[in-house]
Amino acid sequence: MTNDSSLITTEVSDKILRIGIARPEKRNALTMAMYDAMSTALEATEQDRQVRVILLHGTASCFTSGNDLSDFAKHPPQGENSPVFRFLRTISQTTKPLLAMVSGPAVGIGTTMLLHCDLVYADETARFQLPFVNLGLCPEAASSYLLPRRIGPQRAADMLLLGEMVDAATALEYGLINQLFDSATLEDQVLAKATRLAAQPPEAVRLTKSLLKEQQQEPIANVMRKEGALFLQQLAKPEAQEAISAFLQRRKADFSQFS
Repeated sequence: MTNDSSLITTEVSDKILRIGIARPEKRNALTMAMYDAMSTALEATEQDRQVRVILLHGTASCFTSGNDLSDFAKHPPQGENSPVFRFLRTISQTTKPLLAMVSGPAVGIGTTMLLHCDLVYADETARFQLPFVNLGLCPEAASSYLLPRRIGPQRAADMLLLGEMVDAATALEYGLINQLFDSATLEDQVLAKATRLAAQPPEAVRLTKSLLKEQQQEPIANVMRKEGALFLQQLAKPEAQEAISAFLQRRKADFSQFS
């Protein structure tokens, strides 16, 4: 595995940890090493008294296009301790408030990770898509549990079964994001929110987050384990192999042979 951890940037300022996905030439596609780097950064904040708020973001033109399928094909997850599953567990269990700032596409895990953030802000270029079925796969990150509860089962079916793209205005209407800002002011607005939150009493903030999340923690963990096991099974099957090969070969996938 190549060392891509430098493609994840971290910076602490005014008690805010910024974790940036910085691979714009590949639309911020995520490799296994990048997942490990994000997990390590999130885990380190738990004992870091200098960090009160975490801000996750991509670049100006893209949040993340999801898994780097080339890297994914070479280094598929082998079990629940694989980097991608470690990241999903970590982001779902982070005790400090987690904000996300989204510009451009947020595809696959780029959208499902947002379901575990406490506050999500976007600009008008943001687009959200969950093409798991398109790739012969199933949902992950407990999205099959969280998404219907967030946006309703019919809308969730549109996104998860058909892989429908949701634009920024629709995401706001659905409740996928907290607020929509103009591209020119997005970063300033989100940093103002993060600064305001960092100035709040830290123990009260953590306690409130815990209470907000408490009732869902056990079902999230259970669903995430079940999804992960099914995801690994699907990944080894011909449907997913055809879908991923077609994507890498830039051709239309053919599922006519499957029943």
